[in-house]
Amino acid sequence: MKISVADAGSTATVVLDGRLDIAGADAVALPLAKLADEKLGLIVDMSRVSFLASVGIRHLMAAAKTLTRRGGRLVLLKPTALVEDMLITTGMNSLIPIARSEREAQAVLTAALQE
Repeated sequence: MKISVADAGSTATVVLDGRLDIAGADAVALPLAKLADEKLGLIVDMSRVSFLASVGIRHLMAAAKTLTRRGGRLVLLKPTALVEDMLITTGMNSLIPIARSEREAQAVLTAALQE
């Protein structure tokens, strides 16, 4: 799993590339937790994630909860069809918003941070 971060002050975009399985989740756990503690908004670009296991969902949920407690928001951007199916099957899409474009993701963050 490759991870890159584009810092934008109080928000950041995290691009994940690979499988979010046990090994992939280990690679993203610390960076996601750290960003959730430091930022108010995170956009996690899932367009290059080919597989999502329950351990990956757990790390995404933990980051989302941390942000929510601090008045922030996590948004998932453009998940692949397989990943989106997993998010819907597990009900994660009702807890973490899914955006189809960067503009939509930014709008969700902006709305959440103005509440």
